[in-house]
Amino acid sequence: MDHGVSLITTVAAAFGVALILGFIAERIKVPALVGYLVAGIIIGPASPGFVADVNIASQLSEIGIMLLMFGVGLHFSPADLLAVKRLAVPGAIVQMGCAALLGIGLASWWGWSFGAALVFGLSLSCASTVVLLKSLEARNLLDTMNGKIAVGWLVVQDLVTVMVLVLLPALAGILGSHTAVANSSSLWSTIGQTLLQVTAFIVLMLVVGRRLLPWMLWQVARTGSRELFTLSVIATAIGIAYGAAELFKVSFALGAFFAGSVMRESEFSHRAAEESLPLRDAFSVLFFVSVGMLFDPSVLVDRPLHVLGVVAIILLGNSIPAATLVLAFKYPLNTALTIAASLAQIGEFSFILAGLGKSIGLLPAEGVNLILAGALISIALNSFVFTAISPFRRWILDRSALARRLEVNLDPYAELPMTTERKYLEGQVVLVGYGRVGRRIAKALDERGIPYVVAEQNREVVEDLRKNGRAAVSGNAGDPAVLIQAHIANAAMLVVATPDTINVRQMAETARTLNPAIEIILRTHNEEESVLLHNEGIGSVFFGEEELAKGMTSHVLDRFAPGTTSTPAHSH
Repeated sequence: MDHGVSLITTVAAAFGVALILGFIAERIKVPALVGYLVAGIIIGPASPGFVADVNIASQLSEIGIMLLMFGVGLHFSPADLLAVKRLAVPGAIVQMGCAALLGIGLASWWGWSFGAALVFGLSLSCASTVVLLKSLEARNLLDTMNGKIAVGWLVVQDLVTVMVLVLLPALAGILGSHTAVANSSSLWSTIGQTLLQVTAFIVLMLVVGRRLLPWMLWQVARTGSRELFTLSVIATAIGIAYGAAELFKVSFALGAFFAGSVMRESEFSHRAAEESLPLRDAFSVLFFVSVGMLFDPSVLVDRPLHVLGVVAIILLGNSIPAATLVLAFKYPLNTALTIAASLAQIGEFSFILAGLGKSIGLLPAEGVNLILAGALISIALNSFVFTAISPFRRWILDRSALARRLEVNLDPYAELPMTTERKYLEGQVVLVGYGRVGRRIAKALDERGIPYVVAEQNREVVEDLRKNGRAAVSGNAGDPAVLIQAHIANAAMLVVATPDTINVRQMAETARTLNPAIEIILRTHNEEESVLLHNEGIGSVFFGEEELAKGMTSHVLDRFAPGTTSTPAHSH
């Protein structure tokens, strides 16, 4: 092959085969990511026929890692994590620890070194954010409490894995790498030096980057050039990742992650995410294809029991500890099963970690192949695992008294305390949802001294409200028991401040059944849904865009009202 066009040939083959197999994967209800990995196997050296240039694919995959991590940083919201921190932080750490220990034990049993076993175990403990988000979106679970817990859990996993990526090269010699440069310094001095470099980079990004990047984006945006804006976003992501690696010896992954998270602070973050998305998607496809090129399918035949052990750790070693911990925190069985299904797969971080382990001489090629085999199988099975949640839940509830006890809401915040004042039990407002809209309504009610009870799915929010002396119950208000606990039977008004179109009819039905005279206020951000709810006569419906237009129109008309002294000057 002419070396002058090997780049074009590799990219053309990668995109072409990935498109075909990604399309087939989606058609058979499997994540497209599986198709991209298989595309890599087909054009890789392990299969007959055309073989793409592995070195070029490897360099393209590095760009893919940078843009993938930049995207993760751009969408990393500390608020999302803080909302579920009491469960997600200990949960993710315990679950990763259990899965990693199982992986270390299995690899040690095979006779691997401790360093190889450690990288192997950690690679099996971190689920794919990409796969999880697609699974939650496909089932309309992303905005539910279960979905938010699952996303928060994976954010913690991502942060832990980023720290592992930072420390691993520094510890390679101590962990037994033959390719790492001999380091005579102590373990603590090595860790200290690495953390010092990382801290210097983070401080620079938070102090200088937080001011410089938004200013730079603003200057570029003022030119009105869309391509310049896109170029500035991509140049920032790749430039900071490269600079971090060169100046601070920080991984490309961490540099790109912080570039994204700092850029998130800018008012242009949404546009930056939108403009860079096509290029991020394209290079992430190349990343997954290049990962597939490293996979040798013969491992499925030569080491079937090894592969089975890896898949068992991914499916059970991650899921069972996570589900157990969720139940221990007194969350319902359905939440435990959703979190378990969310973690029953591995993906991009596992590949990045395995690739790093191999490059620094810790993980053998067989380890990379086993991780890739486990990822392929677990991702392919994940949609079926999610689909199995409902039938499995019904099956176990029919047969197990313990499961029925776990299903009963053991949440300590599911009922109002016996000491709740009478004003919250009669003639009060029942406010469903304490998000951005709910908080504003609650603030207005507080200012006017109107009593209210909050019904909120996020137990941590309810806990904070209780600490501040407010009446609140946790749970999904679509469940009649939650509204009953909020004393809906004696309430003056039900205000649904969350755009929960799935459960809103159930809420209204429960309220009307127990309190026929109650006034119901609903919120929606869907025009079609707004019309349907109006026609059904459930209650007063407020549609976001319509109310915004009314407010703006009112302001404009007030300014131009006859006799107004502040009428804007007219241009002639």
